[in-house]
Amino acid sequence: MIDFYDGPGGREAMLCLGPAQGPVVLVALPFWEEANRTRVVAVAMLRALARHGIGGVLPDWPGTGESLVETEKASFAQWRLAHRSVAEMLAARRCYGVSMRGGTLVDGLADLAGRWHLAPMTGEAVLRDVIRLRAAAGLRGDEHGVFGAESPVRVAGNRVSPHFLAELAGAAPSAPEAIPYRVVRLGHDRAPADRTIDAVPPWRRAEPQEDPELAATLAEDIAQWIATCEG
Repeated sequence: MIDFYDGPGGREAMLCLGPAQGPVVLVALPFWEEANRTRVVAVAMLRALARHGIGGVLPDWPGTGESLVETEKASFAQWRLAHRSVAEMLAARRCYGVSMRGGTLVDGLADLAGRWHLAPMTGEAVLRDVIRLRAAAGLRGDEHGVFGAESPVRVAGNRVSPHFLAELAGAAPSAPEAIPYRVVRLGHDRAPADRTIDAVPPWRRAEPQEDPELAATLAEDIAQWIATCEG
């Protein structure tokens, strides 16, 4: 079901799956092209969570998906405020943040029952990826080509505000000790984690591709974690 929320950029769409009561997960996808590659797995994961009796919400942030905001007009601060707005809409339920890659930088303002992070990364790591992608595309890949720009910066086919990129400097995933926190990683990622799953990261594929086994594995991990959190 498609529903809507009022965010800092106006009315935005969100995909809602699963039961309308009980625990619910609020998903934050990776940034830009990585979101396009990951979305199909994330939606399959939410459908699997619904079979576990857990609701799921996947919003469009300003400048993404069906948003009427131009990508180059969106800001990182808007995304964080939009995430908080959706969490506030879900406040009557136990809402858990499920964030992936750069999406782990978005959920820090929300009042959540817990955070489940898949391959969390810092803002500096996102910026290094931006520089690498631009260099691979034959564009100016050095830091001056990104931060010195006065007009939108092209990142894997997306026109991104240089102010958005500047906001990422120093950003880090939120992992407060007051609420449950779990980190899961994929493939050869050997950074600290509660679990590492042997699977190809969907954001590393050339095109969006279904991976029902990975979606089911992620959903099972989240469902078991939420069951532990709920006591």
